[in-house]
Amino acid sequence: MKIIVNAEPREVAGKTLADALTELEFTSPAIAAALNGNFVPREDYSETPLSDGDKLEVLAPMQGG
Repeated sequence: MKIIVNAEPREVAGKTLADALTELEFTSPAIAAALNGNFVPREDYSETPLSDGDKLEVLAPMQGG
């Protein structure tokens, strides 16, 4: 299915948020995800379904100074 990930169109096979994050190689435990503008708690990733056209924002902390 086609979804938008961090403003970029992407094709994913995963049916849940957890599947898509793994497929897209977002595997760090320090990420946060919002689906269609709504924050999704980490414990809900495996039960959060994705639909064609969904907008996913994935945030990760940055190092530096």
